Order: sequence, then structure tokens, then C-alpha cells
Amino acid sequence: MWFDEAVVYQIYPLGLCGAPLQNDGVAESRILRVLDWVDHIKALGATCVLFNPVFESDAHGYDTRDYNKIDVRLGTKEDFQKVCDAIHAAGMKVMLDGVFNHAGRGFWAFRDVQQKKWDSPYKDWFHISFDGNTNYNDGFWYEAWEGCNELVKLNLANPAVREYLFDAIRGWVRDYDIDGLRLDVAYCLDLDFLSALRAMTDSLKPEFVLMGETLHGDYNRWMNDHACHSVTNYECYKGLYSSFNSGNMHEISYSLNRQFGSEPWCLYTGKHLLSFVDNHDVTRIASILDDRKCLFPIYGLLFGMPGVPAVYYGSEWGIEGDKKNGDPTLRPAIEKPEENKLTAWISALAKARTGSKALCMGSYRNIMVQPWQLIFERKYGDERVLVAINGCEDTYHADFNAEAGRAVDLITGQEHDFGGGSDLAPYSCYFWKTE
Repeated sequence: MWFDEAVVYQIYPLGLCGAPLQNDGVAESRILRVLDWVDHIKALGATCVLFNPVFESDAHGYDTRDYNKIDVRLGTKEDFQKVCDAIHAAGMKVMLDGVFNHAGRGFWAFRDVQQKKWDSPYKDWFHISFDGNTNYNDGFWYEAWEGCNELVKLNLANPAVREYLFDAIRGWVRDYDIDGLRLDVAYCLDLDFLSALRAMTDSLKPEFVLMGETLHGDYNRWMNDHACHSVTNYECYKGLYSSFNSGNMHEISYSLNRQFGSEPWCLYTGKHLLSFVDNHDVTRIASILDDRKCLFPIYGLLFGMPGVPAVYYGSEWGIEGDKKNGDPTLRPAIEKPEENKLTAWISALAKARTGSKALCMGSYRNIMVQPWQLIFERKYGDERVLVAINGCEDTYHADFNAEAGRAVDLITGQEHDFGGGSDLAPYSCYFWKTE
């Protein structure tokens, strides 16, 4: 499947395009700004663009009003078609954010219930009790996502709700030729709904991808032949930055082996989870790292480890943003992309990864683990790559059994001789393809 070897570039369009935080109903073709990013995204090495919500919503996109209409703050259907066509013409895939667990209070079916109460034909589209009330004084109580009444939980067991959502997805494929969906809060979705969604999308388009947002627990519950193809790897997200901040590579190496190792008890061997160092919901990696120089090796680790690496817009040149200052801080308006040494580094990593079956599809085995250094093996068929990380300010001399005499670094093209040990430069990463 194409997703298994992808490099994802994530955009939060309402933020990047500078839309008002609340839907003011004023139409403006802001989404066309993304056209100025396509060449940059392609040059970065991405093969897929993931858009967070683009459909009509009350505010932040996850409070949907209409699943069949582009948010007026972003533009028209024709505007977004131009963007998707440009991305496809550049040889990249398009994924959209599917927000199916809940809708906004402005969702047209919920508005009908507000007006007609128990006489509404849509009252069973939600989990409603007319014996209660809400802080909005609706005259009825309804189940919301994690108690947030701005997000009204949909009754996904209702065939009419399913058909409405499935029809919307069919329309997205028809109108924008999308190649997959990110499923918001997939860990909340009814598993029977998820199975029906997978069956429908499997028949919709070859290799149509479902990638679910998951946080904790056994990801296999939501990632299998009757659910998502992939899920977000939040377990390793924490291990990535904290391993650098605490000088404890044992943490991330343990998590990677636990997930992808060869032992019978390893959880996700052979599967391709979405890996990331930041996204639209968490503090930017440049703000969470104690030492910004670690940006280079942490991205090296991201692209060298098992999984599908994702880069969040702006982070490829190191912009900052702290979650404690609110979500809008994480989702800034940026007119045009920038490029610097970090951008060039990520581009080189992406090129190395997509050109290597071992890095995209290979097994995982720890070779050497030290507080600030980590070396592991990725192997696929006859191709063998050693990923070496040094997260500290000093050169580290690594003596280990490379099981090979020479190699070439897939990032730089430089040859490497393992004889006498290997020097790892400060804040460095190497993808050594052995002879």
C-alpha cells in the first residue's frame, strides 16, 4: 500500500490560511494560499498532504456544520479542487480529516432538533434525553465528546447517520479525488461503524487509506483488517522528545522494540503507524526540546524508525508554539514557507527514506543503546541499514559489532568504514547502508 512508504506533510488549513477563529460567514478563497506551498512540500520530500478539517464548521473545524461544503472561510468547492489538483499533479496524495464521532452545534440536523425537539426526524441521529438540559438551555440533554457540549456526539449505530457520512465521503472522492482519511478520535468510534466504514472505502477506491487518531491502549483494536490501516503512534511521540531531553535513549529504544521488534510479544511488527514529533494538538518540537540543536537528530530518528513520518507545517524550519498558550498558537497563519538548514536536512532524510525499502518496510533490532546514543538495524531482504543517533554536544566514539566492514550513508552519500569503531558527530544522525 502506498501509505506504507509515504512521507506525510500535515496542514491545519484554517490556521495556515489565516481564517477567523469563529465562522463569520464571510466567504474568502483563503485555501488558494496552499498553492504557494506545493513546490515546497514536494521539494521537502513529502508524498502525501494531510489536511485537517476543511468542511463548514462553527469554529475550529472539528465542530462540523455541513460535511458536504468547504468552510466558507476557506473558499469554494472549486477553490479546493484547484488545490487538490495541484497536489496530485505534483505526484502527491491527498488525505482529509474525517470528523465522524461528533458534529458542531451548528450541524443542520442538530439545529432541527433544537427547533422541533422530539418532533424532529433527526432526534435519533444523536444520543438525546428530553428529561435533561444543558448549559445552553436546549431543553434536552445530549452526549458530547468528553463533556464538551460544543461537540455533539453522533449516533453512529443509526443507519441514516452512517449513510449520510458515507455519502459525504463518496462526494469527497468524486469532487477532490482524495486518497485517504485521517479519522479524528478513532479511539472513540463505534467499532461496528469502523468496520462498515472500512468495507465501504475498500470498495470506493484502490488502496484508499484509513489512518486513525489513537492515544493509549492496544492499537490493534483500531488497526486491523476490519478497521484502520494505520494509527497515530502517540506512545513513541512522548518517547522521542523525552529521550533527548532526559538523555535517556533507553526509553525510545524500549518503545520501538516493544512495538516493532522480532520477539513474539512485540505489538505492531510489520505495521506502519504514523510517527511524528509534533502536530496541531501538541507543543511544537522546537519549543519542547531543551536543546534546539537536537532538532537535527530527532528528525533523523523520526525518519529512521519504523512507521510513516509526518512533518507539521512550519516545523520543518523550526517555528515554535507552546500548547499552554492555546491551540491557535500551534496553528499559526503563515503566508509562504521558509527554508533553512533544518528544511534541507529533512529533505535529505525524506529522500534517503523513500529510496530505501529497509527504512520504509524493514525490521527493527537494537544494536547499541547509551544515554545519548542509539544505533539500531533496519533490514528488508538483502538491504540492511544501521541508523545511528547522537543527541549530545560531544563527539561519541562507538565501538559495536556492525556485522559489516563498510557502508554508505544514505543521507550524505559518504562512505563509512566501521574498522576501529565509528565516530558520531555532535547532534548527528547517519543512515549507514552496509555492504
